[in-house]
Amino acid sequence: MLFIDLKDESRMKVSVPDDRAEQRTCLICGDRATGLHYGIISCEGCKGFFKRSICNKRVYRCSRDKNCVMSRKQRNRCQYCRLLKCLQMGMNRKAIREDGMPGGRNKSIGPVQISEEEIERIMSGQEFEEEANHWSNHGDSDHSSPGNRASESNQPSPGSTLSSSRSVELNGFMAFREQYMGMSVPPHYQYIPHLFSYSAHSPLLPPQARSLDPQSYSLIHQLVSAEDLEPLGTPMLIEDGYAVTQAELFALLCRLADELLFRQIAWIKKLPFFCELSIKDYTCLLSSTWQELILLSSLTVYSKQIFGELADVTAKYSPSDEELHRFSDEGMEVIERLIYLYHKFHQLKVSNEEYACMKAINFLNQDIRGLTSASQLEQLNKRYWYICQDFTEYKYTHQPNRFPDLMMCLPEIRYIAGKMVNVPLEQLPLLFKVVLHSCKTSVGKE
Repeated sequence: MLFIDLKDESRMKVSVPDDRAEQRTCLICGDRATGLHYGIISCEGCKGFFKRSICNKRVYRCSRDKNCVMSRKQRNRCQYCRLLKCLQMGMNRKAIREDGMPGGRNKSIGPVQISEEEIERIMSGQEFEEEANHWSNHGDSDHSSPGNRASESNQPSPGSTLSSSRSVELNGFMAFREQYMGMSVPPHYQYIPHLFSYSAHSPLLPPQARSLDPQSYSLIHQLVSAEDLEPLGTPMLIEDGYAVTQAELFALLCRLADELLFRQIAWIKKLPFFCELSIKDYTCLLSSTWQELILLSSLTVYSKQIFGELADVTAKYSPSDEELHRFSDEGMEVIERLIYLYHKFHQLKVSNEEYACMKAINFLNQDIRGLTSASQLEQLNKRYWYICQDFTEYKYTHQPNRFPDLMMCLPEIRYIAGKMVNVPLEQLPLLFKVVLHSCKTSVGKE
């Protein structure tokens, strides 16, 4: 059994006067504030998130009604609503630029009030596009060059894998590659697109035949070697005519989850960067991502068994009218999203190499609370981000949107995993029955 002890700093008592207690709370998520950041009182997490979002010109999307709850525990579930609240509460984008200038921060810059129209232009990426056009017509400055942004170590993380309207030019990409992969860029890389700036109508260079970087091949091979790709050992065969009960199906799901979890623990010990992080950090990472890792593996490398053998077992389970009546709205949302994600992965036909990279990228999340080596995690995350991009662009030359499509699946997996925690345990058998039946039936008709 895995025991994890994480301290909840939000419950620690702080000896401050009552009239200042509210001021020490982050205005974005309610976590313990650490000071004045970009014009408002906020925590380190929201400070870093806002800086990464603005510096990397990220454009997020909200899968719900753009009114998600922002709290310490839920702030990572919707990047769109988190950035929206940062802007609404007055976080100042100009203060980020001042931070990067010699002589330290300009603390005279305070909060700003911007119109709803301007906020919408930022959230939609329109302002970033206009800025990009401005610099393409008038030349780049130090503050807007990709190389300068790259040096700030603000490359997207697994929980922030959404669009950017600009491309990373050769000089910035070369710096990244030399730092995180230990190799220079082959001369035929003239432009390397940032996530989602790569499209079929992109003005960048058209796809061309090339070889995979040897360093990329070596690191991907190490990741795949760390995986246990053997079929799951949990028995899932039921004799014909046997009626599976809710308790029996739930017990089977628990045994599958146990096996998948222990495979993730064994995977961690085989990672090529295992010795580079502390056991404490690995504990924090695993405790925060194990559900996402299990979900990703179930939808990819173990999908034949999950949507084959397990689907056959769930087909022999008949829920009662009471179970159907009590099924929650959150359970219905999880069902819809799982079905969509299954079809997305089925369409992409994710390779073992891509799966291994996606899993590492999702696991190496530097935004998780309690980490001691966040900067090291960010470097590792970038390394495998670029390796995955290098591999997909090499192997799938005529699918220019493949890498963005893969990365888009990661925040969806994280969202679903977070939602499944709120589904009552007794409803999981019915949830799996509906999802597996729907997916298996739809694929059979193709």
